[in-house]
Amino acid sequence: MASTVIPVETPQGRGRFFVDAAEQPSSILVLGHGAGGGIGAIDLELLAQSLPTLGTTVARFEQPWRTAGRSGSGPPPKLDEAWCAALDWLADQEWAQRQLLVGGRSAGARVACRTASQTNPAAIVCLAFPLHPPGRPEKSRVSELLAPSVRRLVLQGSKDSFGTPEEIRTAIGNAPHVSVVELPGADHAYRIGKASPFRPADLRTTVVAEVSGFIEAVAGISTS
Repeated sequence: MASTVIPVETPQGRGRFFVDAAEQPSSILVLGHGAGGGIGAIDLELLAQSLPTLGTTVARFEQPWRTAGRSGSGPPPKLDEAWCAALDWLADQEWAQRQLLVGGRSAGARVACRTASQTNPAAIVCLAFPLHPPGRPEKSRVSELLAPSVRRLVLQGSKDSFGTPEEIRTAIGNAPHVSVVELPGADHAYRIGKASPFRPADLRTTVVAEVSGFIEAVAGISTS
């Protein structure tokens, strides 16, 4: 079934929500895309297709720069501004009045973490969090990952040039409420080499299981 596309105005121009609704949703997961791709990234598509059958509506937000067909994503403050405006709009929609989780792929995960104090999610899902630019570990963005007070799930490929799971674990130290799951053999785009024993089907199963389990755990905490 095709996603429902909903335009939304932001201070940075018109963005779009691509909504895949659960029949009887108990939660809604809003996901942002990366700086080099859109809402059609394999993991974003996978969650949009899989989670609604498990009771979670998925709303993928397309940033205005992408909706307008521009090639550059613009500076972080503008991404944050558009994201927060879109989440404000979403909060007023009756169909979205469910437990809110946010997250995204790469740059989208950074936006979700940076703005958590404004959007007030129950938890955050980080898909391929870009801890640092490739080859530049000194340019760490760990402060963004550590900024939220809510639970965070990080799904990271073992061959991610933007930061491996081990690098992330070392950077966060004993920080509470951050779970790091390793995806063996996967790179930043969640691509897996042909020689890897961990196959693409294994990755898809793991991503859906980890995210759905995380959502269930958050729901259990919030209702206890």
